[in-house]
Amino acid sequence: MIIDEQYMRRCITLARYAEGYAAPNPMVGAVIVCDGKIIGEGYHRRYGEAHAEVNAVNSVKNKDLLKRSTLYVNLEPCSHYGKTPPCVDLIIRSGIPNVVVGMRDVNPEVCGNGIRKLLEAGIGVVEGVLEDECRFLNRRFITFMQKKRPYIILKWAQTADGFIDELRDTPARKPLKISNPTTKTLNHCMRTHEMSIMVATRTAILDNPRLTASKWNGRNPIRILVDRMLSVPIEYNIFDDKAKTLVFNSIRNEINDNIEFVKLDFGHNIIPQILTELYTRNIQSVIVEGGRQLLVSFIEYGVWDECHTEVSKQIIRNGVPAPSVIDLELVAEQQFGENICFTCLNNII
Repeated sequence: MIIDEQYMRRCITLARYAEGYAAPNPMVGAVIVCDGKIIGEGYHRRYGEAHAEVNAVNSVKNKDLLKRSTLYVNLEPCSHYGKTPPCVDLIIRSGIPNVVVGMRDVNPEVCGNGIRKLLEAGIGVVEGVLEDECRFLNRRFITFMQKKRPYIILKWAQTADGFIDELRDTPARKPLKISNPTTKTLNHCMRTHEMSIMVATRTAILDNPRLTASKWNGRNPIRILVDRMLSVPIEYNIFDDKAKTLVFNSIRNEINDNIEFVKLDFGHNIIPQILTELYTRNIQSVIVEGGRQLLVSFIEYGVWDECHTEVSKQIIRNGVPAPSVIDLELVAEQQFGENICFTCLNNII
């Protein structure tokens, strides 16, 4: 079992290489072992491309070794036709006699069917190796499949006395600088890992953010703007051509190049409406970055999964209060310069 865990950890490491690229597919890594040595490995590099098992099998130089090898994979091999053929068929054709799986696929199209087909073909299957770690790796995918909504990440920076900004009424007055150069870079790294990022009208007008990942190498997230009356000027940064922008509003449905306007009923709670729209667009995760009222709306509705809070040593004594969340599981605490970053979970997958 210890050896199985060792190879499964390698699968998880490989899978993480595709963070930000595999979505809305899960992150998957695969390792092929023969006589105690890794003879092949691979991971699902990008949505729509070959799966991990295919890349692992293709990496094996001597295919005769497959007939006495063990395949390790952090997620149950797929058994259905999607953008690529079923991986279980390849495993069976290759003659691999043993497969070790981290967790069953929660996708209803798979969900045990892949394992069943392997067993019916006479292949030995071991399940549940490092299952908790495998589930955490694909917490976004699991949430999307089981809860029919994106994985919600709340994020803000605050002063030591609990404020996220000074009181401002005009873009001429710049936002309070709380993050330092290191945490700003890490924030851009986070953006490359998630499919979208969301702000509301006031933040878009006062801060004029681009919401791209210019400080990190990776793809930009889809920008989501909640702007009921379409008050944000079209020349603002959030509408530039660096990324696609979804605008939830009360006025019109329209598509103009990279900007899509989506009409919602603001007479009712818009949070479930937003989640439904994002789900139908296959957007698996979203960073909710501000402002305060938007963050509070998600907290009060009780629909969020992860919270990232950066706390500086600044004391300003008055300003915009930070949101408040309670009864969380702290999973990470890191210090960068004088700032401390906390990561908490709300719903354990």
